[in-house]
Amino acid sequence: MALTAWKKWKKYALATAISACMIVSAGCSGGASAPEAGDQDRTAAEAAASKRAVVLFHVKSSTLDPADNIITVKAGIAETLTRLDADLGVKPWLAASWTAVDASRWEFLIRDNVTFQDGSPLTAEAVKASLERTMARNESMKLALKIRSMTADGQKLAVETLEPHPALASELLNPHTAIIQVKEEASIASAPVGTGPFRVASFAQDAGIELERHDGYWDGAAKLEQVSFRFNEDGNVRALALQSGEADIATQLPAESVEAIRLNPKLKVESEPGLRVHFLLFNPQGEATGDLRVRQAFDVLLDRRSIVEDIMLGHAAPANGPFNDRLPFGRTAAAAEQDLDKAKQLLEQAGYAPDASGSLVKDGKKLTLKLLTYKARPELPLIAQLLQSDAAKIGIAIDIRTVENIDDTIRQNRDWDLVTYSNLSAPRGDGGFFLNSALMPGGSLNAADIRIDELTDVMKTLNATSEAERRIALTREAVDIAMSRTPHAYAVYPNLIVGLNERIVGWRTDPSEYTILTNELDVS
Repeated sequence: MALTAWKKWKKYALATAISACMIVSAGCSGGASAPEAGDQDRTAAEAAASKRAVVLFHVKSSTLDPADNIITVKAGIAETLTRLDADLGVKPWLAASWTAVDASRWEFLIRDNVTFQDGSPLTAEAVKASLERTMARNESMKLALKIRSMTADGQKLAVETLEPHPALASELLNPHTAIIQVKEEASIASAPVGTGPFRVASFAQDAGIELERHDGYWDGAAKLEQVSFRFNEDGNVRALALQSGEADIATQLPAESVEAIRLNPKLKVESEPGLRVHFLLFNPQGEATGDLRVRQAFDVLLDRRSIVEDIMLGHAAPANGPFNDRLPFGRTAAAAEQDLDKAKQLLEQAGYAPDASGSLVKDGKKLTLKLLTYKARPELPLIAQLLQSDAAKIGIAIDIRTVENIDDTIRQNRDWDLVTYSNLSAPRGDGGFFLNSALMPGGSLNAADIRIDELTDVMKTLNATSEAERRIALTREAVDIAMSRTPHAYAVYPNLIVGLNERIVGWRTDPSEYTILTNELDVS
């Protein structure tokens, strides 16, 4: 089906489903059910009598352990030592302040008068225990933090790193470093005890979290008393739930649902540029995608303009690299336009030639690639379909597979060629995060095990550099090296699209996507 026709059908289907949902609202909850059976039939309208809100989040979580999942910070359960301000600068959170003693030694002063949700005090020793546990369980965070040793003395935490690490303070805003009480190991996966404004009342794997206000929250008790934080990876279900009143907040809505939602005077949609990039991730060990020329061919095969206009409906911008040009280290070059002739030339250089049917063939074997995608971000399967259609025009067959857990799938096997993927590229306002985590061996986002030898020296220098202008220059140099090897084909910078019921007040769109629930969020 042509993309334009498909898009028109999708809008019709969505409108029809919304009408049906309004008639029989109980049938539209789908996978959005809350963990507690008694809560399953409660709608946002019914919750208006209490200080309660329903959030529908676009990614499922099987654990609340921050060492394994970042949901605890989003849900307001736990907090990190540092956080980003509105200008993407690193500011204090659980750490009141910090000082670089020298290139490899730091002192963090932990906030006074902060307690965990079980009433125990937050001390430097508690922070030390939490970070040690995280590094023991999460190898990627161990590599990112580079901590040799920590010493606790009252509220002072002394940290020594394995090497000069000027970015340590910004690494500590990663939600995986959320500080939790580690005394009750057995309950951490289902009910971690943090310092945030909400405590866990109950948790159901891949379904959701029931949250209650933590009255002793150090920064002022939350305005909301309860929050039902539900998971559903189907973008249409999230849109329908917002329309029917079953959700107060729905994250990452499909672009095609925005127009219909905005017609409802009781709802609004915020669509804001973020710090994320959608891209093609190539399998560097793939029979075809291991060839640079094949990867370069797909880079010019991508129709970025159509993705922006026809799939994202203007809620995105074409990508010319991992970082958008609003960032000081973003590339200034224009995003590549689709060029089918150039793609064919590159594939011919890689040894592929058309057979009698027009299919590209090499050594008697047709060029057929397996593409993985996932539904949590509703535009990614559509990007996969667009690419499949365009690839067919030059003789490439693409087999699309939709998977549940994309990261586990690509880490556990190599039976795939490319993935429609999405990552935050600068959630802390610095390019070092993405370059280290997505393009260096052992990085937390490097599920494909990408290795670019030329990057090593530049990244070593970047990671030891604190001066801002020098870091910007080194980041640009690193990006140029990476782009020359095409481990990814960057497609678009998507907007953050969040739907809100009019009763929600105090909402703040976080461009880093690290926080959703705060103590300021309220219902009117």
